[in-house]
Amino acid sequence: MNVTNSTLRLANALSVYLITFVALCHSLASAQKPDVDQRLLDAQERRIAAIAKATRSTISVFGPESQGGGSGVIISSDGFALTNYHVVESNGAFMNCSLPDGKLYRAVIVGIDPTGDVSLIQLLGRQDFPAAQIANSDDVAPGDACFAIGNPFLLATNFQPSVSWGIVSGTHRYQYPAGTLLEYADCIQTDAAINPGNSGGPLFNENGDLIGVNGRGSFEKRGRVNVGVGYAISINQINYFLDHLKSGRLIDHATLGATVASDQDGSVRVDEILETSDAWRKGLRYDDEIVSFGGRPIATVNQFKNVLGIFPKGFRVPLIYQREGETTEIVVRLTGVHATNQLSEIIEGKPLEQGGQPKPDDTPDPLPDPATPRDNDESKTAQARNPFSHMFVERTGFTNYYFNTINRDRIWQEFTKRSGDWRAVKQRWRIAATDDQGQEVLLLLGDEKSGIKIGDESWALDPKIDFSKQLYPPRSNGLLVALHYWRKMLVDGPMRFGDVIYFGSLPGEQPGMLSTLIATSGIVETWFLFAPDTNILDSVEMYPEINSAPCRVRFLEYRSEGKFLLPGIIEYLDRDGQKRNLTIKQIEFLTASPAGSEGGTR
Repeated sequence: MNVTNSTLRLANALSVYLITFVALCHSLASAQKPDVDQRLLDAQERRIAAIAKATRSTISVFGPESQGGGSGVIISSDGFALTNYHVVESNGAFMNCSLPDGKLYRAVIVGIDPTGDVSLIQLLGRQDFPAAQIANSDDVAPGDACFAIGNPFLLATNFQPSVSWGIVSGTHRYQYPAGTLLEYADCIQTDAAINPGNSGGPLFNENGDLIGVNGRGSFEKRGRVNVGVGYAISINQINYFLDHLKSGRLIDHATLGATVASDQDGSVRVDEILETSDAWRKGLRYDDEIVSFGGRPIATVNQFKNVLGIFPKGFRVPLIYQREGETTEIVVRLTGVHATNQLSEIIEGKPLEQGGQPKPDDTPDPLPDPATPRDNDESKTAQARNPFSHMFVERTGFTNYYFNTINRDRIWQEFTKRSGDWRAVKQRWRIAATDDQGQEVLLLLGDEKSGIKIGDESWALDPKIDFSKQLYPPRSNGLLVALHYWRKMLVDGPMRFGDVIYFGSLPGEQPGMLSTLIATSGIVETWFLFAPDTNILDSVEMYPEINSAPCRVRFLEYRSEGKFLLPGIIEYLDRDGQKRNLTIKQIEFLTASPAGSEGGTR
């Protein structure tokens, strides 16, 4: 074969270049690697560890036949998990949830807060679910690193969630209500990518601790894609609602019973106020300046709405106002935004299925307890196909009444275990005491009749007349009625008293939250508040009628007497808000009642 000189010269040149290149590569490979700042490597390791820690508690929520869904986060080892209301609103009573470990679990709806866009569900089948570590979201500041984990665009078909890293862009953001209900208050803004499907998923701080639940993004006019403006409901707000969600009720947000507006100087003043509100009863009036609410300074109307939005119905919060240069501090009980059953009517277009039985045409086969072999026999009943179906009970005003009865009975059992079995003292009670003025006080409490004698004056309840009309003694707001229902609850218990529900936890006068049962008799509501650590009955609030001033009674200085734990002091507020004490000298459980004298003095 003939080869030209030019071809030979080209081949020689290529050989030289190839040898030079190989030598250069060998030289680079043998050279010492450049140093990397150890701080960067350490930060990377911490980030990887934080994401791994957080991912374990993140779930994907799948709707019927995988149509729709979202994300969520487990907050306790027994499977309670948070997600958005708008994620579960069309799923029925049961849904499927996946964990990153590759397993799919059945979950049941527990409670919903449609205004705050929060839902509580419980994953079923085990008691050792990986739970997120919860942080204090009030410590979050703009610029803090954070990350979101979830199921954007339902990509997690392999049960592996997506992670997006970013920073906290803002805190205490207020998003005005969308539609008839949805209102995001005091939320965290982030630039971590939050897209459709991330809804209900967790927002973590850089340590992998839970600071919020993602739910809303600024997608308007930009299409359904992330634009770097997403919002998470702060975990501190959710914590206020958590025990209420566990009650299985349809949760309502709070209102002060007053509206505010800015005056020409920028001060926030009362614009309108209801005379039936607790704020009115405590002295707040039109044109008073709101200085502080819920422990936060108030400088704008937006700030007031922001703080108000983090509380559920029934909370007592501090309020500071000014009038003509004089500052006054009060504690007010917040009422609900919506009237009774109004929430049910608003969302009734998306009801849960009867009895917790998912429709066979739009719901996948239920998952059995992992400890139970899978039974594919389609001839089995719905109960056999879904061993958890008993965990959903319908009742108007409730998301899932099953969980209400569970918590109601739990609280009562804890109380009676601590204080005694009151069923043994169904007879009349005779209580001898002295009041603040040293007057002798005698109480006779019975099943239908009760009476009180203070000094030379006496009053008795007539069971033929509505108790809301018998608020004795005068100016006590109904102390006798409150104590009558106190005894009735103790000896009858929630099951025999009548309609008794678990409301959730509410703040009391002392630090800590009080588990609350609400008992209804006629139009009278009596709230029973139990201390969480001691399981004793801390206080009773008797409301003669809706939006009325309550009779608030506290039981102090408990002491053991025989088989029972009995209070030594009954403290109550009079109509002027002054504390009055009845110091108990003796409590007797009478074995018989004299003819014609049951229940009190006349």
